[in-house]
Amino acid sequence: MVLAGKLITELGIKTPGEKFFQLFATQLHEVQNVVERCHHTKLHEGEDWHHSDSVKHWTYVMDGKVHTCNEQVEEVDEQNKKITFKLFGGDIENYKVFKLILEVLNKADGSSAVRWTIDYEKNNEEVETPNGWMDYLSKGTRDIDGHLVKGEKVDGL
Repeated sequence: MVLAGKLITELGIKTPGEKFFQLFATQLHEVQNVVERCHHTKLHEGEDWHHSDSVKHWTYVMDGKVHTCNEQVEEVDEQNKKITFKLFGGDIENYKVFKLILEVLNKADGSSAVRWTIDYEKNNEEVETPNGWMDYLSKGTRDIDGHLVKGEKVDGL
């Protein structure tokens, strides 16, 4: 059995790509106020939500159950509108590697899309492939897109 893999989904959004990206790049703490299945998040270590040394603790609902994990921003590529988040601890402890990669894409027709990639490596063969994450990320993307399209302010965005 394969222990490592990638899951990828791409979703069209109505929000301008730059605005969607900036929510994650500069206002990550607002995700809990917009995404229905994200119940709470807090700065666990560090002083800045977006510094690579900072650790955030997330509480969320996936597959009808409450889960928790910690997260760190591993890399931000402003030019390509790409952010890599490293998840660990809590319900992610069964994975050696668990990364969420957000890419906001500008399409040739002027529209935008969000590509989520989950890059993972399981600790052993008994650990399930994280398929539930694809539904969680898809629903969260729709929640954020709907919120931003309505023009509701998110700390200055």
